[in-house]
Amino acid sequence: MPVRGGLAVVLAVLANAALVVGAETFDIAPGFQALTLPPVAFLSALGAVGATVVYGLMARYGADVDRTFIRVAGGVLILSFVPDLALLAVDPVATVLGVVLLMIMHVVVAAASVGTLVYWGRER
Repeated sequence: MPVRGGLAVVLAVLANAALVVGAETFDIAPGFQALTLPPVAFLSALGAVGATVVYGLMARYGADVDRTFIRVAGGVLILSFVPDLALLAVDPVATVLGVVLLMIMHVVVAAASVGTLVYWGRER
């Protein structure tokens, strides 16, 4: 579990860092602090660590862990879009494209977490 969780963290942070570099290269939402490397890397790692902890607790105490975790991860992913959408109302430099990119970054963390925790290294 720690190896798969660690891999989820690394994949999420690296993929989202690449998206930040792309956003800076194409000048998407200049000045939008939510699309800078420190918060993106920190929150990507935090999301993957949180997913690993939840998966570990579910594996310890639950049944049908993979299926339940996928459902929980999907629900959390949808809920994670709410603060991003709120940025459009409260951050004057937030753009629709910038917020969509943030939402894509949430999908990246979810995919890295579900992919490594549920599917990676398992015989099916």
